[in-house]
Amino acid sequence: MNAPATLIEPGTLKVERLLPGPMDRAWAYLTESKKRATWFAGGEFDLRVGGRIEMQFDHATLSSDKVAPEKHKGATHAKFKGAITRLEPGRLLAFTWDMGGMNSEVTFELQPRGKDVLLLVTHRRLEGREMTVMVASGWDVHTGILADVLNGVAPRPFWSTHGNLEKEYAAAL
Repeated sequence: MNAPATLIEPGTLKVERLLPGPMDRAWAYLTESKKRATWFAGGEFDLRVGGRIEMQFDHATLSSDKVAPEKHKGATHAKFKGAITRLEPGRLLAFTWDMGGMNSEVTFELQPRGKDVLLLVTHRRLEGREMTVMVASGWDVHTGILADVLNGVAPRPFWSTHGNLEKEYAAAL
């Protein structure tokens, strides 16, 4: 498995995904609600340290794969809140994510790679193996859909890809 998600320490995942540039376009897809909703979750981000964020998931709009498996039915229209903890406009955004009582932290970092952009997603304070596998699979497919969107191709199917990745990450992590 050539997976972009790796466990770098207990409870911390890092995901790497090469995206087509330029940097400002990739940044817009991380920070602007309508653009972020095409690959991850919509919702407003108050772009300042301490600013509130809201993420509104609608997985049925991400790809042709509309129906969630039974175990993920509750995630199809989930809403989450958090706060921005670090902000370096155009390059780095970190925020807390209250995932049903588990307060994790996500960092998006962009690094130039010629005409391309390396997106690094670090997700900290994940609790338990099952959550870690689910989050690794989620970031893998979400960032893959972002790459598809930025490359102008049809997004990969969300739920079937997620299901396959859960099996692979369960064996690898």
